[in-house]
Amino acid sequence: MRNQRLAASMSGWATAIAIAFAASVTPVAAESDNPFVALAGTWSGSGTARFDDGKSESLRCKGYYTNNGNPHNLGLSIRCANASAKLELRANLVDTNGAVSGNWEERTYNQSGTVQGRATASRMTLAITGGINGSMTVAIASGSHSVTVASSGPSFKGVHISMSR
Repeated sequence: MRNQRLAASMSGWATAIAIAFAASVTPVAAESDNPFVALAGTWSGSGTARFDDGKSESLRCKGYYTNNGNPHNLGLSIRCANASAKLELRANLVDTNGAVSGNWEERTYNQSGTVQGRATASRMTLAITGGINGSMTVAIASGSHSVTVASSGPSFKGVHISMSR
């Protein structure tokens, strides 16, 4: 039973992490304000996932971000693991003058959905839908980014992750 609950919890935070990382490197309207080019490449980070029973779990993640020469499109692959599980997240996002939209999927737990919101050079506010519903705030700084996700999903309540090179 614990393994089933853990799988359900991991699915929720895996979904949120996928969207969060995808959003954290989404290009913004002006090329000079666009963090995507600087963020393309490999990142690593850590954070904490929170659950409705008050428990939390540490995370270690590796992110791979690509734009294939187009600063308004983003592809990403994120792999995270902790002592009890691992996951693989992917997303494809598009920026149109600060309006962000796209799709995400979590391959280990077979979850998927959409992302919509607004972006500036240093902050994103997004709504995530699909396998879970919630909100996300992304803070972007030179050489790092952090992601905070809140969810109304069962078991999973949120995550905070910091990434750097």
